[in-house]
Amino acid sequence: MSHLIEVAFKGNRKEFFLWEADEPPTVKAPVIVDADRGEDLGHVHALGDLAERRSAGAAHGLGESAPSKKARRLASGDDVRRFAEVRAQDEDARRKAMERVKANDLVMKISDAEWQWDRKKLTFYFTAEKRVDFRNLVRELAAMFRTRIELKQIGVRDEAKRLDGIGRCGRQYCSSSWLPELRPVNLGVAKDQRLSLNPSQISGACGRLMCCLRYEHEFYVQQRKRFPKEGRVVRTSRGDEKVIANDIFRERVTLRGADGEVRLLGLEDLRVELDAAGAGALYPQVVADEPETVDIRCDSEEESELTSGVDIIVDDETPHSDLTSSAAAVQDDTPASGGTVVAEAARKPHRRRGRRGGRRNRAGRERGENGSDSGGAAPQDA
Repeated sequence: MSHLIEVAFKGNRKEFFLWEADEPPTVKAPVIVDADRGEDLGHVHALGDLAERRSAGAAHGLGESAPSKKARRLASGDDVRRFAEVRAQDEDARRKAMERVKANDLVMKISDAEWQWDRKKLTFYFTAEKRVDFRNLVRELAAMFRTRIELKQIGVRDEAKRLDGIGRCGRQYCSSSWLPELRPVNLGVAKDQRLSLNPSQISGACGRLMCCLRYEHEFYVQQRKRFPKEGRVVRTSRGDEKVIANDIFRERVTLRGADGEVRLLGLEDLRVELDAAGAGALYPQVVADEPETVDIRCDSEEESELTSGVDIIVDDETPHSDLTSSAAAVQDDTPASGGTVVAEAARKPHRRRGRRGGRRNRAGRERGENGSDSGGAAPQDA
């Protein structure tokens, strides 16, 4: 009876193999598996139903297709010692490859190197902002190590996942420990979670937005649905009070009454007061009392992050009369005299001024030369 097993290799690389023996290996057991033109050694990461589920849902999974590679046997003690020796040579290979990169003036960074267990292939992982022509580099590395060379370009997030480390939270990187897939993260999730938009505070070791912003976003969305929106006016046992802030972790709401008194109330207590006051729902209609002032200022670092890659387009063909009419509609509560001025400005058609020295100026100069200017009489001799 065959079993599906998941095997982990260096750098959090995982693949699925078929184990044809009757008894499956134990978790973390070293096994020899089929590799590219040879064999490799890895450790069992999952088996049984867990391996089936991971194969169907993980990014490196097989889906509904059957595995094409097989796990040959359990690794012996000599195989494990040989594996440790090979792993000790990875860093030396990476340093030599970096020397050749600098010698060829290539704009790329060799992040990691991985020898195959049977030393029939050496894989280099690198990052680069642009396409790199490394054909000459591959020939030099093949002559140096006398084996098959493979260069794989990865992103900065994949680099952090492969090299592993400790995040700002004090725990292992989520991408290296348990996160099955690196999904894209945008700035909108940070705004929904009311976090600082300073990139240095919400970015991980890779320089991109932290992965936890993505998978924690659903929690914030579901929690905020249980609270009244900030800025709304609710009717409680003390009358109409305005919602100032929501604490979704401690489930508390900050309210401010008409007299300016601020109080802190639990979410369940707020529900009881709303029901007692006959509000009928946790989310009443917004009472338009006074407009709130929204502070749209941001620091220079935040502004550069938010406006990077954004094109500001100004339409030159928009008539000025439409803009003036819009201004008049907004200022409909101004005095009568001011409203008349705006209305006259709205009715005045907009004329584009010609270039200096155009037809009108040329006609004016001709009239001036002929002495027929209507602005005044021609000078007379004394």
